[in-house]
Amino acid sequence: MNRDTFKRRRVVITGVGIVCSVGIGVEDPWKNILNGVSGLDYITLFDASEYPVKFAAEVKNFDPYDFVDKKEARRLDRFLHFALAASKFAVEMSGLDLEKVNRERMGVEIGSGIGGFSTIEKEHEKLLKMGPRRISPFFIPSAIVNMASGVVSIKYGAKGPNLATCTACSTSTHSVGDAFRIIERGDADIMITGGSEAAITPMGIGGFASMRALSTRNDDPKRASRPFEKNRDGFVVGEGSGILILEEMEHALNRGANILAEVVGYGITGDAYHITAPAEDGDGAYRAMKMAIETAGIEPSMIDYINAHGTSTPYNDKIETKAIKRLLGEHAKKVVISSTKSMVGHLLGGAGALEAAFTTLSIRDQIVPPTINYEEPDPECDLDYCPNKSRKVEINYAMSNSFGFGGTNGVLILKKFEE
Repeated sequence: MNRDTFKRRRVVITGVGIVCSVGIGVEDPWKNILNGVSGLDYITLFDASEYPVKFAAEVKNFDPYDFVDKKEARRLDRFLHFALAASKFAVEMSGLDLEKVNRERMGVEIGSGIGGFSTIEKEHEKLLKMGPRRISPFFIPSAIVNMASGVVSIKYGAKGPNLATCTACSTSTHSVGDAFRIIERGDADIMITGGSEAAITPMGIGGFASMRALSTRNDDPKRASRPFEKNRDGFVVGEGSGILILEEMEHALNRGANILAEVVGYGITGDAYHITAPAEDGDGAYRAMKMAIETAGIEPSMIDYINAHGTSTPYNDKIETKAIKRLLGEHAKKVVISSTKSMVGHLLGGAGALEAAFTTLSIRDQIVPPTINYEEPDPECDLDYCPNKSRKVEINYAMSNSFGFGGTNGVLILKKFEE
């Protein structure tokens, strides 16, 4: 359907929930992000002493029993624990009265790039050691990607659209964008949306390390993620969840909700180029950003802040910079850019929604978080990456970028809310 053939309903953000390596909740992790706190450290979830990469961005001091019944928690993978926790924070921040909303008009879309990796590894080990009869009956429902949406919808009685996205590192940006479209076209009034990932496992770290995609700065983990900086040498695997509550604007206003920001644009493209590398000219990223701006009905010069994909890999950061410059022209030198992956690592399928949550809070507080560990400029990355310190900026329109393996790209445009 052509988007001009139906009345577009406005979609706002009324809550966010955060689980990541710098904190759990909303305000505590946000404070740490603004203060440039690094959540990167040596791996404790398994013995990484024989691995070429010995550090990651683990969620610290997380007790699943704070969010999930003990019996149920034992049946669920870590990525599901994260999704339930972040959803709790987001729903609480939104102020939704679940006894009053029409739950048939409330849906869930939470994605994951990998799903229950630790469960898969654990149950496969059982298979090899003890045979197929020892595989847990909860193995499949604990591991499959869409179960994050499943357990959250069950917890909150959300009977509207229930689906999941799995598009590598663009996953949860696509989840938020698709949820935006669902509300915009009238298929729901409320969507709990985002992503969750828990891939700091032997196979997860080992697999990315074998690709030589990860930083190997084992002597200095906290400074290993350095997006756009000359000496970057790879990304750092992070874990956690970012969840947003999206609502149709009138629905939110009628219940007196505190509106944090408005979703106004969404772009989605494919590179059709390579299984892991972005197109050398940044064409897919450029077209996704261009589509997002066009659907928002604004000019490129109106973008005030970009939460970049900014992975800290030599190739990605250079290509993203090139695409931004192509899109924005002279305005590229004026826009403020930052990569929060410098502090929380790369959450893979959970990255986009976590970054959209940070972008939402940037709009709320009119401040840009820093790109930490920025020491030596790269001549090929020559824009303003808000190095090392957060900065007060007037933000009316912000962009959040995600680009993933398989050449999948997603971009969101968020706006300061005005009736």
